Order: sequence, then C-alpha cells, then structure tokens
Amino acid sequence: MPAAVQERLIHPARNIIGSLRLPGDKSISHRYAMLGGFAEGTSRFTNFSTGADCASTLACMQSLGAKVNRTSPDSIEITGVAGRVAPPAHPLDCGNSGSTMRMISGLLAPQSGRFTLIGDASLSRRPMERIRKPLEAMGARLTLTDGHAPLTIDGATLHAIDYATPVPSAQVKSCILFAALQTAGTTTILEEVRTRDHSELALRAFGATLTRTSTAISITGSQSLHAIDAAVPGDLSSAAFFLCAAALFPGSSLVLDSVGLNPTRATLLDVLTALGARISVLNLEEKHDELVGVVQISAPPEGLGSTEVSGALAAQLIDELPVLAAVAPFTSGGIRIRGARELRVKESDRIALVATNLRSMGAEVQEFDDGLDIPGGQALHGATIDSGGDHRIAMAFSVAALRATGDTLIQGADSADISFPEFFDLLDRVAER
Repeated sequence: MPAAVQERLIHPARNIIGSLRLPGDKSISHRYAMLGGFAEGTSRFTNFSTGADCASTLACMQSLGAKVNRTSPDSIEITGVAGRVAPPAHPLDCGNSGSTMRMISGLLAPQSGRFTLIGDASLSRRPMERIRKPLEAMGARLTLTDGHAPLTIDGATLHAIDYATPVPSAQVKSCILFAALQTAGTTTILEEVRTRDHSELALRAFGATLTRTSTAISITGSQSLHAIDAAVPGDLSSAAFFLCAAALFPGSSLVLDSVGLNPTRATLLDVLTALGARISVLNLEEKHDELVGVVQISAPPEGLGSTEVSGALAAQLIDELPVLAAVAPFTSGGIRIRGARELRVKESDRIALVATNLRSMGAEVQEFDDGLDIPGGQALHGATIDSGGDHRIAMAFSVAALRATGDTLIQGADSADISFPEFFDLLDRVAER
C-alpha cells in the first residue's frame, strides 16, 4: 500500500490513454467481509478492497470472533462465527467508515450482549438516527450521542416489521436486512427510490432467500449463511474518476478491466453517454449475481455537452456527484445538480467544498441547499484545493486539475487512502503529460 502523502501536486495532462484494473469494489468488500465473518465456514476473497474503510470492517469482524487472514495485499480468508458473535471487551472502532457502523449495527442488534461502536471525528458527526429508528421499531435497544456515534447496542430478541425508508440509503436498508436475517417472521423494506442492491445479492450468494418487487424487498428470518469463494469486481465508484478524466480529453482512449456493472450502480455510464462520451461495455458476465465487464471510453471530438442530475438519479449517483461537478466547467452547457442534500452529511459537506474549490480554480458556480448549478464553457486555473479530509473531494479535484492551466495542490491527499490508496499512482499511469 503506498505511503500516505499529506499534499499532492497535480500537473495538467495532454490526454488520458491506457488500461487499468481497479481495486475491488468497496461496497461489495464491506458486505462480503461482514457476511463472511458472520457465516459458517471459511470464505476466500480476491481483489478485496485495499481501502482503509474496508480494513475497519475486517478489524470489527475480527473483534467479534471471526478469524481474518490476509494472504496477500488484496486477498482475504475469513472464518465466520456461524451466526453467533462474541461481545468484545473494547469498543468496535469503525474508523471513518459509515458503511461499517450502520451495517454492522444490524448484525449486532439481535445478538446477546452489549456492543459499543466508535469512529473518528468525521464519522462521529454523521447521522445515525436513521438506523436507530428501524432497529428500535424491531425491538432493539440503541443509545446514541445527540444522534451520532458513539453508539451502544444492547442486544435483544427482535420482531419483523414493514418499514418505509424516509431517505434513500443502501446502508440503512442493509442494516435492516442484516437484523431481519436473524429475526422470526418476514420483514419488508419499502423503497420509493431503489438503492444499490449489493446486500441483497451478497445475502443470496451466501445462501439466504429474499424476494424483490419493484418497490420492496422482503426477507424471512432465522436463515443461516455459508462461506463462499469470490473475486470482488473492480470498484465503479473508483472508476468514475478515470471515466470522467478520459471524458475531458478529445482523443482519449481508456480501458477498465473487470469493473462491477451492477445496474443500481452503473447510472454514471448513462450520464456520461448523455454528455457525449463514447462508451462500450464488453465481456459482460455474472459472478455471484454481480455483473462484471470491460468498459472502454473515449471523449467526443466536439467535447462534452450538458445534463441535469436530479430526483432518483441524484440518489443513484450520490458518490459520483463530486467528480461530475468538478468536470462540469469543461462541458459546453454545464451541469445542474438537484435533490442531492445527502451530500451535506457525507464525510464532509460535499456541496460546500465543491463550490469553494471550483471558485478557487476560477469557476463560476451557484450553490443551493440540495445541489449546484455549474455553467459550462469555463477555463480553470491551478489552485490550492482543500479536500476537507474527504477522499472523494481530493480525487475529484485531481481530475479537474488535469484540464486546468498550471499546477494544482491537493491538500489532504492522504484522505484517498480511505477508499483508494492506489489512486494517484494509477492516475499518473494513464495521464499523458
């Protein structure tokens, strides 16, 4: 794993050309680690995410009694607890990972004993009330600190519920599913906006039975899970930075191998296509119910057009919105983002940081409570970028810097280690200068 670098100087590029194989999908790695650690038997995962967030999940599962063996930097063996965790003598440290804290709470709520979950300063500011409400409706006992971590769970026998998620959140849905897996009766989750379905697919891969309609998912409890061997697909949210970089340079040609193309995650390809990027998907196949393929992208000679991201589209693209916003000034007609208030409560206030950093680079931008208006046809200059300790901000503005005039200094570049420690090395590999 590359050493952390506090600051990174990004030089402008002339083009993006080459091929990459990306680290394992973070969302899938989290779920495989939790379910593998909870299942019966020994699971083996290759191309497991190298990010610090997924390492936090592995450490938590190890503290709960699972046996974790890292056979290479991106290969994991994990022997599960067969559905019965051991309450640790110390708090479970989730680091910076909201995915870890929210989803593992669902695994723990039906278990016996007391569990305390803590995180770093950033995670301790993120909203946890959204998991307390459904878990308490099931009969769980949770104690929060002003709606945030530290979070204490006193395990209890739960009952099945029907629950409509007020905010589209795959993490909240996963939390409820993991609790319902251990709860008598059938729990149904109603989603007005369909969120990523990695948990449903992972549960099925580990042997659980679920039913899905267009607006709801149901699971009957008291099911046991069994170990699997799986290769984790390349992370599409990580691919987003390289796809957007390639879309900026007429004449670019980039190939990304073995990328996860789950339909609930692949909306970015549709948006880039709408902007004019030329995208082909090759060698599409299914592995443990997850779609995996090769993505080729080149930029249109005339440059990118314009688009609007709002409503359900904003919820599906929530992780990719910062990099779309960062490249928006280079489009001809700009990008309008609405319905993305959730960006305000991520690792940072991403709406505010995107607006501040775009202005630092000379862009005109309008900030709204739930989004941004970023006109196209703008030229950016190099600047000092404040990442706010947020991995996606650091990486998004590294992409914008490739088309800027002059060098750009990314402060807090080490935050990329949270999800993608290889990012800067891979960016240098495909950037022609």
